Amino acid sequence: MNFMEKEKISQAIKNLDSLFGKNIPESSSSDKKTAALIRGILESKNNLLSEEEEKSLLLLLENIQKNKSLQEIITLFSYLQEMSSQGKNLNPYFVTNDLEKLALMHEYTDEHGVTVAGRLHALGLIKEANKRTAKYLEQKKEEYSGLEIRETLEENAARIRKNLNISQEEWDSYAGQLKYRIDDADTLKKALDLEPQVLDEIREVNKSYRMRLTPYWASLILKADKSDPIFLQSVPTIEMIKNKGDDLPAVASDHSPARLIDQLYPQVLTIKSTNMCAMYCTHCLRIMHIGKKDQAISRDAYRESISYIRSNKNIRDVLITGGDAFTLSNENIKWILSELDEIDHVKTKRLGTRLPVTTPQRIDNELLEILSASNEKKPIRVPMQINCAREITPKSKEVLGKLSKSVSALLDQIVLLKGVNDTKTKMWKLCETLQENYVRPYYVFNCSPRNKQFSHLRVPTEVGQEIIESMYGNISGDAIPRYIAAQGGKIPLHRTNVVKRSKNSVTLKRPWDGSMTDYPDRDPSSYS
Repeated sequence: MNFMEKEKISQAIKNLDSLFGKNIPESSSSDKKTAALIRGILESKNNLLSEEEEKSLLLLLENIQKNKSLQEIITLFSYLQEMSSQGKNLNPYFVTNDLEKLALMHEYTDEHGVTVAGRLHALGLIKEANKRTAKYLEQKKEEYSGLEIRETLEENAARIRKNLNISQEEWDSYAGQLKYRIDDADTLKKALDLEPQVLDEIREVNKSYRMRLTPYWASLILKADKSDPIFLQSVPTIEMIKNKGDDLPAVASDHSPARLIDQLYPQVLTIKSTNMCAMYCTHCLRIMHIGKKDQAISRDAYRESISYIRSNKNIRDVLITGGDAFTLSNENIKWILSELDEIDHVKTKRLGTRLPVTTPQRIDNELLEILSASNEKKPIRVPMQINCAREITPKSKEVLGKLSKSVSALLDQIVLLKGVNDTKTKMWKLCETLQENYVRPYYVFNCSPRNKQFSHLRVPTEVGQEIIESMYGNISGDAIPRYIAAQGGKIPLHRTNVVKRSKNSVTLKRPWDGSMTDYPDRDPSSYS
């Protein structure tokens, strides 16, 4: 012990007496947990502080005086705890009253009366919680979003523009993206560095299934094979032929009460407004509806679907989809929305699309104005399908920002796909990236068993449950989607966290760490 340092420490403690200017009632005493903490710190130990440790203690006391910060008090108590746990004797420096006054200063200054013991406990909980996400925070650095590889994507775009002879003006337009769409193996070869075997397989699959991706989407592909999630979603692979079983009837054949209408629920229905998409996904639920060629749907067909909605007063929510609703002309979108806005019992509308990520050039000012005007009359939500963080690029970020100002909500309906988003890191990263770009992760659909062609992309529900449950307690609650199976309607796939029920309580399992807690419940027999 350095007696000079001890004197400085004693003086520093005296200087703290009236530090925070709060009147602490004379009868006040520390709460039980803080009192126990202080007793533990001041238990007699064998070892004295070293000179360096004394200097550290003095600095902590001086920081309290200098910064007048509650955090400095907590830092001091944390240091004293650590020294005590190492067998250091702190009695030469403090008496119980010294530490109790500091603790009361903290409690009476804190806006919510948080005690020293309470705050140290909270910090301990956060330290333990941080361990749960440490692996994710490390791994997410390698799970890039499109925002984090901007230069690479720009280089890819420049190469594709050159190889397909696309001008910058054409690249930046929706019409240009469609004009130079990639729908055969030879064109794809110009855009991507494909192995001969892969090209042969694509040609074979294209005999049965359509391929279409825009040059923009192709620029997001970093590796031209099935290990790349962008490639895997858009380029048909030989598994689609190998997996093929009996063709099942289109879903609409079971649930189509009127022309263009799908309806499974009493208050909600879908208008399948087109079979066109800017990109045909390799996992498309409506693979049979898409057909072999694009179809132009007449205004008379739309009128029949609107007439059914008008005559069915139970309908309050209408989803306009396809295909992709945003492939409709602005004129048709405006007409359909106007018709729905004039039906009193229709209270809200949705437009289903992937274009904000597959072809963001589509989202022009005219479309935004149409959406905004209709949204002022009745809310519009835009459910999208964004399946991995790589789909969020600087361009799609810009478009999502504009859309978010024109509609009431942007929602993402993710499809759980092997090799795309079937790990905790990939799904967490996707959901956080969506949230950061104005999109609410809404559903995670288990990849449908209806179409055998993409059974190689399916993920066991047990894996999906583990991924979704792992999010609770670790990422923002409104970034956690619902896990759903589409089987004659949307069926939740979440695990139950109710382990046991008794008369007045339920035992719950915390999904983030597996620990159990008893939750007081109302006796069901007393509820009527």
